[in-house]
Amino acid sequence: MKMPKKVTTEDLARMMAKGFEETATKDDLKTLATKAELVLIKQDLEEIKLKFDHVAHKFEIKALEKRVEILEHKIRAR
Repeated sequence: MKMPKKVTTEDLARMMAKGFEETATKDDLKTLATKAELVLIKQDLEEIKLKFDHVAHKFEIKALEKRVEILEHKIRAR
């Protein structure tokens, strides 16, 4: 049976340092959005969605109005 290698404090220190290499710094965290900013972004997105829904309905109404005009024109032509 093979004996496990003894780990020195220097080995542990190297492992710990390597583990912290990818940890976010305070400067990294400064660029992240706050909860309040995310709430505002979410509200803005909801408003945009509502506007697009409204625009889509307008296009549907315009298309239906055009179809009605065509039908009315055909009925008058009889």
